[in-house]
Amino acid sequence: MKNYSEMTKEELKEEKAKVEALYKSYRDKGLKLDMSRGKPSSDQLDKCLPILDALTSKDDYHASNGFDVRNYGLVDGIPEAKELMASIMGTTADKVIVGNNASLTLMFDSVARAYTFGVMGSTPWSKLSKVKFLCPVPGYDRHFAVSEHFGMEMINIPMNEDGPDMDLVEKCVSEDESVKGIWCVPKFSNPGGVVYSDEVVKRFANLKPKAKDFRIYWDNAYVVHYLYDEEIEIPDIISECEKAGNPDMVYEFASTSKISFAGGGISAIASSKTNIEDILKTLKMQTIGSDKINQLRHVRYFKDKEGVLKHMKKMADDLRPRFELVCDTLNKELGGLGCGTFTTPKGGYFIMYTSLDGCATRIIDLCKEAGVVMTGPGATFPYHKDPDDSIIRISPSYPSVEDLGQAAEVFSVCVRLATLEKFMA
Repeated sequence: MKNYSEMTKEELKEEKAKVEALYKSYRDKGLKLDMSRGKPSSDQLDKCLPILDALTSKDDYHASNGFDVRNYGLVDGIPEAKELMASIMGTTADKVIVGNNASLTLMFDSVARAYTFGVMGSTPWSKLSKVKFLCPVPGYDRHFAVSEHFGMEMINIPMNEDGPDMDLVEKCVSEDESVKGIWCVPKFSNPGGVVYSDEVVKRFANLKPKAKDFRIYWDNAYVVHYLYDEEIEIPDIISECEKAGNPDMVYEFASTSKISFAGGGISAIASSKTNIEDILKTLKMQTIGSDKINQLRHVRYFKDKEGVLKHMKKMADDLRPRFELVCDTLNKELGGLGCGTFTTPKGGYFIMYTSLDGCATRIIDLCKEAGVVMTGPGATFPYHKDPDDSIIRISPSYPSVEDLGQAAEVFSVCVRLATLEKFMA
């Protein structure tokens, strides 16, 4: 097929008529397909069911330190759960607090603590005239939602192939005391699948923030979420900050939400011992402890990081064909047409499609009319404002393989139609 940009007006008109007829045929089917959120499929969740058998009513419910996990206490988590999460995150157990299923809760709480009580003796953010957060874009919509909820001013930081634009990050952090943090997904970023380079990680660790209460919110959500056998490692941000003389500058987050059960996993925050002590002052008022039975269940099943990686190979066996199906369909249906580009990630949960400027909203609307739900336009930017209206997040994990194939075909037709409309405008 000829590239649309090279077609004559008459050729574009003829092609548009064909694509409109194809689009109508899909729309008339009354499809109900969903590629909007990065949720595990039922097939993936079924692979996690043996976790429920790892702890039965006849088993010993004592942690390694002798603590009865059925009781109150151990606000920071049982020792073996701290060890497990530390091994996944690449740090040590004494720098870890284990929570319930959602790392998002730990992130929200970290921001809420800063607003209410300040960070290690600093002025509470609620008493400041302005609080700014740096937001690598395209990025994770829930990060931006937290910032917006607290009334922060969000500053876009463009993402490069090796991570955020560090020249801009360094400039913002060093010059403006109202810049209090930055959101980061350092491995297989949402939605672009970017893996931060060693240099970028080290530059983060060596930041010289003007604000003493500046923190890097290091959301290591996809730390073991490989699609292929290649295990890609990045430097441990906590130890890098220690080396750089900035031990307190980072909060790292992770969870098993896409390792075990999305609604029934465990999460963790890791940081310097000083930060952990500061967090615990408030956490001890907030809770008498997370679900330690679930923590013990996870440890009994996974045992260690090797057990987690072995389990994740099963998850990859389910996810990989879905990603490849979408990418193959996009190549087949859109290759050479000049409609845009898409990522082929080696891990994580998303494929990012970059349309021609001004086409993303139209593509998503066309998909919705044809029965395919996509993540809303602008979701990967603060305030839902994509300056070029070009980024679309594709989530291949949830639909059945059959539905996914059909959804990818519908999406491709919508991309073609929106692009043709742009060229003919």
